[in-house]
Order: sequence, then structure tokens, then C-alpha cells
Amino acid sequence: MYGIIATWRMALEGITEAEHMLKDGATASDAIEMAIRAVEDFEYYKSVGYGGLPNEDMEVELDAAWMDGDDLSIGAVASIKDFANPVSIARLLSREPVNNMLVGAGAEKYAHKMGFERKNMLTERAKIHYHNRKKEVQELELKPYSGHDTVGMVDLDSQGSMVAATSTSGLFMKRAGRVGDSPISGSGFYVDSAIGGATATGLGEDLMKGCLSYEIVRLMGEGLHPQEACEKAVQDFDKVLKARRGKAGDLSLVAMNNKGEWGCATNIEGFSFAVATETQEPTVFLVKFDENGRQYFEKASDEWMDNYMKTRTAPLVRK
Repeated sequence: MYGIIATWRMALEGITEAEHMLKDGATASDAIEMAIRAVEDFEYYKSVGYGGLPNEDMEVELDAAWMDGDDLSIGAVASIKDFANPVSIARLLSREPVNNMLVGAGAEKYAHKMGFERKNMLTERAKIHYHNRKKEVQELELKPYSGHDTVGMVDLDSQGSMVAATSTSGLFMKRAGRVGDSPISGSGFYVDSAIGGATATGLGEDLMKGCLSYEIVRLMGEGLHPQEACEKAVQDFDKVLKARRGKAGDLSLVAMNNKGEWGCATNIEGFSFAVATETQEPTVFLVKFDENGRQYFEKASDEWMDNYMKTRTAPLVRK
């Protein structure tokens, strides 16, 4: 059995190619790296990689992480600028005996030393988004923060190995140096090939309060199906945050166990995810809620899929 699951519709093209690779016997590591790089390289996805939305100083700072479920190796970078494909840098860091998480200038120095591609990650579209948001904040008193759609993936290869990885540009107009949950083990991601893996997207400041990716893997280890584990972890922590703090930020997680079974849970409307397995063709699902607040999944329609891409590639005008 093999499979791959990812947060958001933007992962579809990557996991489609990854599914072909896994079917042909590729390792979980090679398949997931290729799938995330596909998202990082597509400039119209404004929350990851090239085209990612900038911080308050109009600089694109990227976070990424990597975890090997076989030996629990972890690599991560945070607040790295001017390098393409931070997920690949994180993968290489996971092979180091120490110094597995690097930030800012240190991460950039390492990437340069190891021969990774330097690239100006700030696109013209991102500049327009930035200037438009600054104007909206001033004129409409809107909050600057929006856009925290991390791409996170978990995959399983036919040899039983599992990997989890993430990549994001973080909150739009965040403070320089801000780091969310995405590169933090147990919060943005966690995987153990003996059990399964999980990965998160949403408001990092709240996701980090609950270490939800680790909690889902722990629950799967106790025998819960990935769907049950996701729902329990998200629903329980959503209640905790609302009881303690009066509100809860966006919490959305996907998971897969070492049998290729998968699950997803969220506390927001409009969340999408993509999944492919040996028995499930690459598919985008939308999370819906019934009148009793119970979530269910609906396959994205052709109309929804067409509108998704048209919206993201539509020309922008500076206000």
C-alpha cells in the first residue's frame, strides 16, 4: 500500500505526480519532496515559496520542515530569505547529526554553502497584494494578517516508510522573524513509520499551543483510525482554546497511518485537502458541516476546481 495526503487544493498537481512515483516504487522521501517543490515553484500560490506573501517589511521569509518516519530524523529552516525550495534545504538538514534547525542568516549561509539556488522570491503579484493590503488596513481598518495556508504533506511508500514535510511563507504582513507552527516538530508535522503521520495548517500561534500533529499520531498509536484521531484532537483543543481564551484560531489537520488510511479535521469552513492512495485516485475534497456541526467530505466539483484556478491566476490591479 502507498499513499499521500496534503493540505489544500494547491497540492493536487504535486501529489498527482507523487502518486505516479509511488506507484512506480519511488521512496516516500523523493515523492514528497517533488510534490512540495511543485507548490513552492508555482507563483500563483501566494502562501508558499515563490510568490509567497511578504512580511511587514515587504520581505518574503519562508519556513519549511522535514521528518523521516523511519529513524525520526528532523530538519527545518525558518525565516529564510532568497532561496528557492526550502523543503529541500530542510531535507538535507535532517541528515546532519546536529544543527538540524537553522533560522534566518544561519539558514541562508548553510543553503549557500550547500549549493542551493539563490532566488528573489518576491514576485510582482506579491508586491501588489502587499500594497493593496496596506491601503485596506489604513482606509478600512482591516487587520493586516491573512493568508496562512501552509502546504503540509504525509506520505507512505510501498516499503512502509513514511515522511512528513511542510512549506510556507507564514502570515501575510507578519513581523519580521515571526515563525509559526510549520517548522516546529509536533505542531506543524509529526510522523512515525510504525504508526503514521499528521500535518497542520492554520493559525500557527494556536496550533503550537496544542502540538496537534503529535497528538494525532499519539492517538493513532492507541488504535484510533486517522479520521477519529483528527476529529478528537481538533475538536477537543478547539474547545480548550475557547474555554481558556474565548476564541480559537484556524485549526486544520490531515493524517495518514501506515496502512494508507487517512483522515482530516478542521474548525473552519472552506478547508480543502488532496489525497491519493493505491485505491484512491488523486482527489480534492472539501470539508463541509451539517446542521448539527458534524463535518463531512465532498469531492470538489469541476466548477469549484475551475473557479479556484481562475481566482488565483486572475490579473491584479494595484489600488
